[in-house]
Order: sequence, then structure tokens, then C-alpha cells
Amino acid sequence: MTGNNQTFILEFLLLGLPISSEYHLLFYALFLAMYLTTVLGNLLIIILVRLDSHLHTPMYFFLSNLSFSDFCFSSVTMPKLLQNMQSQVPSISYAGCLTQMFFFMVFADLESLLLVAMAYDRYVAICFPLHYTSIMNIKFCASLVLVLWMLTTSHALMETLLMARLSFCEKNVILHFFCDISALLKLSCSDTYVNELMVFIMGGLFSIIPFLLIGMSYLRIFLTIFKVPSSQGIRKFFSTCGSHLSVVSLFYGTIIVLYLCPSGNNSTVKKSAMAMMYTVVTPMLNPFIYSLRNRDMKRALISVCSKKISL
Repeated sequence: MTGNNQTFILEFLLLGLPISSEYHLLFYALFLAMYLTTVLGNLLIIILVRLDSHLHTPMYFFLSNLSFSDFCFSSVTMPKLLQNMQSQVPSISYAGCLTQMFFFMVFADLESLLLVAMAYDRYVAICFPLHYTSIMNIKFCASLVLVLWMLTTSHALMETLLMARLSFCEKNVILHFFCDISALLKLSCSDTYVNELMVFIMGGLFSIIPFLLIGMSYLRIFLTIFKVPSSQGIRKFFSTCGSHLSVVSLFYGTIIVLYLCPSGNNSTVKKSAMAMMYTVVTPMLNPFIYSLRNRDMKRALISVCSKKISL
């Protein structure tokens, strides 16, 4: 489509994973196995929380929402990546690219905010145990998750509409395996100042501020628990918060390495590898972290399996 002596882009090429031909089949099988593991693991947690009445608590309510977010987060990018690995031309349409960017931002933001909600849940449970049931009631938890969905959807919609107003002329090669907003801004032939400003501001609101809130919650938890003059408080901390801290470290650790550490000559490869960490590896590992380190989840799995076997 042409106009005003410019050629407007109808599709983009996703070239973010420089895999040599001899390893192509191996990586395809690896990514497919990782995606299937992510889907099955997170769906298992959602099913267990729904079926076992002992898991109908605020912590597992947030965990089931986190598992749903992980499932969707990985599904935004991995099916298209697997499809492009089978295709000779790894392309995505303009509308498909904006759609992928929208849902990627929704679930990336939702993951970050849900980790804050889970940290607040642990903070109330440890620092205010006598008031936990009155503070973290089901109405409050459901309302909180609804607000998080509204915030993330509004942010993603705003960024997508700002992106849709830009023009893309001749360059259509995205040096990434999905439609990342920063990669798209580099290809635009329009003025991207407003977009870059909003990415900077909203990126801080949805990544730095949640990380600081989680840090503040755990600082208060540390101060409360370590007042106990025995190892009981330390054991209580690791049994209650160990899984959540592991997930926070995985999610924010890769983001910090990706966006705050200086890039070398292999910045494209580094960005793709780090993005693979928090879009695929972290959602895949979360179910294992919560199930292997959580006695309630193990008990629920055994209970559900025993009922199925008896039936």
C-alpha cells in the first residue's frame, strides 16, 4: 500500500533467534516441550486450587490468578514462535503484531502486580496474623484482582493506541522473537517522542514501583520475624515466603539484567535470551517452585489423585 511516496508496512519479520540450521529441530523440540510444560503445570495449579477446599484461601487465590497469567503470558509469544520456526518466512501481520504487543503488556504487567498482591498477603499474614481473615477477605481479594486487571488493560490499550498512530515505512525486520514495543519504536518513521516518554513513565510505574513495594513488604516481614529469639521464626519465614521470593527473584532478576545492565556487541542475542527467560522459563518454573516447596499443594495433588483413582 503506497501513498505520499512512502511504502507502508503490512507485515513484519521476526528475526530475534539466530539459530543455525543444524540446531533448528533441536531448539524447536526444546521450545515445544517448555511451552507444553508451562501450559500443563499452570493448568494443574488452577485445577488443584479450584477442586481442593483447603486451598480456598487468599494466598492460593492469588496463586491461581498468577498461574493463569503465566499460562497466557507464555501463550502470547510461544505459539507464534513455534509457527515461525516451521515457516520459511517468520512473519506476522501488522494487526497481529499490535495484538500480540497488547496482550504481552497486559500479562507482563499483571504478573508484576500479582507478585505485589502476594507479597502484601504474606505481609498481613505474618505482621498482623490476628486481623488476617478480616483484612484479606474474599471480597477484598476479588476486588483487588479486578482492579489489577483494569490497570493492566488500560495501560496496554494506551500503549497500543499510541503505537497504532505511528507510521512504518520501509524497515520491517524486528530483531526479536515477538513484537516488543521498543523494537517496534526503532522501526517507525514517525516521531516517537511521546511513545518513548510513556514507555519510560509507565515502565517505572509497572516494574520499579512494584519491585520497591515487594521489597518494603519483605523488609517489614524480616523485622517482624527476626524479633523471635529462636529458629522458629526463620523456619516460618522460609516455609511461608520462600516460594514467592523465588518467583520474584526469577521474574525481576531477568528484567534487571535485561534493562539495567550494559549491553555488549551481542545485545540482540542477549535481549532475546533474557526475554525468553521471563516469558517462557519463569512461567514454566513457577508451578514447580510452588508445588515442590509447598506442602499444601502436594497434599492437594495427592488428595485429588486418590479420589480419581478410587472413582
